Amino acid sequence: MTDTETIAAYDARVDAYADIVKRDKPDPALIAFIARLPTGGYVLDLGCGPGNASAIMRDNGLRVDPVDASAQMVQLANATHDIGARQADFSEIEAIATYDGVWANFILLHASAADFPVHLGALHHALKPDGILHIGMKLGDGASRDRLGRLYSYYSEEQLATFLGDAGFTVLETLKGEDLGLAGDVEPWIIMVAVRCQA
Repeated sequence: MTDTETIAAYDARVDAYADIVKRDKPDPALIAFIARLPTGGYVLDLGCGPGNASAIMRDNGLRVDPVDASAQMVQLANATHDIGARQADFSEIEAIATYDGVWANFILLHASAADFPVHLGALHHALKPDGILHIGMKLGDGASRDRLGRLYSYYSEEQLATFLGDAGFTVLETLKGEDLGLAGDVEPWIIMVAVRCQA
């Protein structure tokens, strides 16, 4: 279940969040993700925020299904990019073998540790065989709320790889770094690109 306090924090800071994720050039990880997908492929942008990634994917020939639990983010994404974003939380992803790719960029870190495997399982079901999952998370241990009230669940590289393997994914690539977030803290992050196994 999506955390209501986290959603409220985003609803209240839509413009500030849009500013902090604005880029002069597309995210290299996004460009690499697009390159892995078939021409005209269908992508779930889970936690689309202001819709920037969805717009870039659309402009690169992909069909995009942008979803976000924040009504204000959905409104901004559609007003800015006319992208067809819709409001939905993690528990409402019920598609079966529908998407060629899932872009889950720093969104499932807001899921509780108890629900995390369930959501990964839903994404596995939503992807076509050999579909690609991009998942961005923050590195660490346990769970806490930041100064804005957002819930974060943290994992190590080994834990995340294990969760993905248990959900039926094979990790293809791992990236790590650190960035300044909306709450004003610089934190380490990890991105894993994985493929949905056939079985």
